[in-house]
Amino acid sequence: MSIRVDGIESEDELRKAQAQAQAQGTSVTNYNEWEQILKEFAENGIESTGSYAGDVAKMKEIQTTVEEYVNEIEQQQKAQQSAPKNDENQKVENSAKTDSDQKLKETFADATSSQIMSDYMKYYHLLA
Repeated sequence: MSIRVDGIESEDELRKAQAQAQAQGTSVTNYNEWEQILKEFAENGIESTGSYAGDVAKMKEIQTTVEEYVNEIEQQQKAQQSAPKNDENQKVENSAKTDSDQKLKETFADATSSQIMSDYMKYYHLLA
């Protein structure tokens, strides 16, 4: 026969409850599993809910969150592994864009110079 205990928030409290239960010839329900959960909570600075069911639910929630985080990190790493190819493509596109911009600037400078020279010659002939 086992007893059900709530209000346990640390391993020490759980051990005391287990000792009292054993003195009565019983044990705390799910003692070993709960002890492991409380140990992991203590190691990671997580507060107990005070009940076995609450601690199990909290542990599952934490495990799910960690698994989602790990999956997200793995996806980001996969994306980064394919990113260098994209970076190289981006560099080529930027280089082509820069070359195109440079040609446009050269053409504009040539046209401006030609216009200035044309205007100069026009005024020079008018003055001469």
